Amino acid sequence: MTTPTIKAEAKDLNFFYGGFHALKGLNMPVYEKKVTALIGPSGCGKSTFLRCFNRMHDLYPGNRYQGAINFYPDQTNLLAEKVDPIEVRMRISMVFQKPNPFPKSIYENVAYGLRVRGEKKRTVIDDKVEEALRGAALWDEVKDRLDDLAFNLSGGQQQRLCIARALATDPELLLFDEPTSALDPIATASIEELVSELKDKVTILIVTHNMQQAARVSDFTAYMYLGELIEFGVTDEIFIKPKKKQTEDYITGRFG
Repeated sequence: MTTPTIKAEAKDLNFFYGGFHALKGLNMPVYEKKVTALIGPSGCGKSTFLRCFNRMHDLYPGNRYQGAINFYPDQTNLLAEKVDPIEVRMRISMVFQKPNPFPKSIYENVAYGLRVRGEKKRTVIDDKVEEALRGAALWDEVKDRLDDLAFNLSGGQQQRLCIARALATDPELLLFDEPTSALDPIATASIEELVSELKDKVTILIVTHNMQQAARVSDFTAYMYLGELIEFGVTDEIFIKPKKKQTEDYITGRFG
């Protein structure tokens, strides 16, 4: 397997919630147009790490970063003070644990990010909304009811709508924070299938509490414990022949 291009890279990343040292010296690449899964027990720092990429922690006082997350090809350090978090979030979209559609129509949910960017041409918005809904495998189910409230959709459809909303602005990196934990098995399978299809277009970093899911959808896996990166590698190798005993104990269920 040839090593793919690096899209983003954490370098000596530390993160603090006030006085609590939550992430400790993380170094990890995120490869372009691949799916990278973050696994580990609850409270190990997976979601904290994920949210560093789009500067979500900036929304709360007392949080601070040390180190860098370099974003390629322009080598921007996403954590640099001179970098505008709003600009970061334009390039990096996020899908949360529970579906969180806006109290608007299906159409306006997807169009939201485009309008924020200042797009006014209806034809352009129409095209991007359709493209995003197709990208989220939702178009055929909603094309005749775009004016319906998003809350009328099922849970799985709402989550795919949130993915369409994230895709509409052509992100370079898509962050998923346990995107199927609130869904039933059928909806979960459709989201997993979608993740596998999306990596042809966009780089994906996914936090999952489900190791089988990580094994199914990801190309690379990172095992974290207590704010540290214990092991990172090709998913098949991590699950079949991990290098660290700590990783093996977690994957085989002896720990965590």
